[in-house]
Amino acid sequence: MKIGVNVLNFGPGSDPGVLRSWAQTVEGLGYDLLMVSDHVAITPDVAERYPAPFYEPFTTLSWLAGLTTRVRLGTTVLIAPYRHPLLTARMAANLQELSSGRLVLGVGVGWARQEFAALGIPFERRGRLTDEHLRDMRAAWADTASYSDRKIPVWVGGNSDAGLRRAVRLGDAWHPLRTTMPWLREAVIRLKAFADEQRLPMPALAPRIALRLTDAPMDGWSRLAGEGTIDQIMDDLDQLRRLGAEAVVLDPYDGDPTETCHPQKAWQALATVAAHLSSPRTGTEPS
Repeated sequence: MKIGVNVLNFGPGSDPGVLRSWAQTVEGLGYDLLMVSDHVAITPDVAERYPAPFYEPFTTLSWLAGLTTRVRLGTTVLIAPYRHPLLTARMAANLQELSSGRLVLGVGVGWARQEFAALGIPFERRGRLTDEHLRDMRAAWADTASYSDRKIPVWVGGNSDAGLRRAVRLGDAWHPLRTTMPWLREAVIRLKAFADEQRLPMPALAPRIALRLTDAPMDGWSRLAGEGTIDQIMDDLDQLRRLGAEAVVLDPYDGDPTETCHPQKAWQALATVAAHLSSPRTGTEPS
């Protein structure tokens, strides 16, 4: 099972030097994947949680590709309706070539109504537009003479039944975001049922989970996977491995933009997890 990190490419503490340090930390600790998020117009609904500066994902990942050598690079998630599908297909294919095949394209439908309005895109059609864009991108990539002969893995986000069905139809993996373990176990059963219903292969499981390290154990039905003591976090990762996860992305962002001014706390948590992943007691290691 590969282990990745959601890198904070936004907020008052983000600048090129900090992004470089994030990349060096993630790759230096042995993690397999570095992912960033996506917003285009930082409207008030976006700014409340993900304020400017917000570094555009393709630009940022292209730059980070030149600063790293091994770690894979991805989006968690690119909001599919925000760009013309042929433009997205071109940028993704170019990044795949320039990074020597290290791209993972996570996509989603989006949630920020004001941002959709600012871009002139109908919010109510975002699901259908995402389906259309994914089909158009795959058709473009099939034309290898114009795009790329390197396969780009597509992770489809979305925790709703519509998101699960979209992952079955159009994704290589399902990429749910920040859930509890009981919810995820039940959702994997539904994912398989939807795949059987459509007579299609079940996509791989590649969740993004929280990363919040605490001194005391966290209990209760609302505890997110990845929250709690290091023993709880390692147990969550072991449960995900046994559930069949192909990859897991650790997300250290807890919703407060001032966290971006103090990335050292997140880096220390990542170092703690990496040390335990490398222990012979566990069956899950970063490559």
